[in-house]
Amino acid sequence: MKKNNQNTIKTDTLAIEAKGLSKLFGVRRALDGLDLKLPQGAFLSIFGPNGAGKTTLLSILSTLARPTKGKAKVLGFDLNENSDDIRGQIGLISHRSMLYPDLTAEENLLFIARLYGLKDPKGRVDELLDAVELTLRRHDTVRTFSRGMTQRLSIARSLICDPKLIFLDEPYSGLDPHAVDILDGLIAQIRDGRSFVMVSHDLQKGFDLSTHVLMLAKGKEVLFSEKENLDFEAFAQQYRATVGMGVV
Repeated sequence: MKKNNQNTIKTDTLAIEAKGLSKLFGVRRALDGLDLKLPQGAFLSIFGPNGAGKTTLLSILSTLARPTKGKAKVLGFDLNENSDDIRGQIGLISHRSMLYPDLTAEENLLFIARLYGLKDPKGRVDELLDAVELTLRRHDTVRTFSRGMTQRLSIARSLICDPKLIFLDEPYSGLDPHAVDILDGLIAQIRDGRSFVMVSHDLQKGFDLSTHVLMLAKGKEVLFSEKENLDFEAFAQQYRATVGMGVV
C-alpha cells in the first residue's frame, strides 16, 4: 500500500509518552495518574473490564478528549499544544463507523482525502476500496451496507492519510469472519513502520497481535509489559484474578 503522508517522525521518538495522565468525570476517576512509554513500531493491546479507563485513554491519545491532569506526547507532539499535528499522523478504527450514511462509499473517502489535502485523492480512494473489497459498492450509500461492510469502509477511512500510529477501539466487534480476515490482512500488510494501540476484550486475539500489553482496572495500571516477558496462561490467570472477569 503506497504512502501518502509526507511528514516524517524521528526514529528515536517514542510513539506515546504519558506522565500522570488522569481524567475525571465529576467525582469519578476514569484514569488515575497513568504513566506510559511506548516505542515506535510497537503494538500495544489494552485490557480491562468495563469502566477500567481503556476507551478514555484511547480518546485522550487520539485527541478526542483532554486529560484533566498530566501530560502526554504522541509521536513527539505535545497532546495539549499540537493536536492538529497529531491528527495528521494518526488513524482511528472504532466500532463506531464515523461515516456519513447518506453519502456513498466513494464520497465518504473522497471527503476525508480532500480534507487531508492528498495530491491524488481519487487514486488513494481507489486503492483503499480495493483493499477492503468494496470497489463494486463504491457508488452505494453507506446506509445500505451491512455491519461488516460499514466497518470495512471505516477501516479504509482510518487509513486514508497513511497514519504512523493507528488506534483501534474494539475493531473486531460485530465483524463477520470475512471482515475479520480483511482486517487481519490489512494490519499485517501495513504493520511495518507503524505503531498500534488497541483496546480489546478478546484476550487471546489482543495478546497474539501485541508486542506490549497494558492491563487497567479502575483507571490504574495493573500490568504493563513487553509480551515476550509474559506467558499467556499466566497472563490470563492474572487478568481473571485482578479484574474479576473470565477470558472473553
